[in-house]
Amino acid sequence: MSTLTLPAQHTNTLTYSPHLRYQVVLAGNRFFHIKETATGRVRGFRGDHNEACALARNLETRL
Repeated sequence: MSTLTLPAQHTNTLTYSPHLRYQVVLAGNRFFHIKETATGRVRGFRGDHNEACALARNLETRL
């Protein structure tokens, strides 16, 4: 029996990814800043990662 190993095939599909205005950044032990990417200014903070991401999404929709 022959075992033929084929190289992995990667798809190079390009997807549109708009520039995000806000980024969640770890600022301490279980503490997250929501920073504006253009200015680096902190626009909010949360003690839970999921809540920080929710706030960042909320700020994104306010444009």
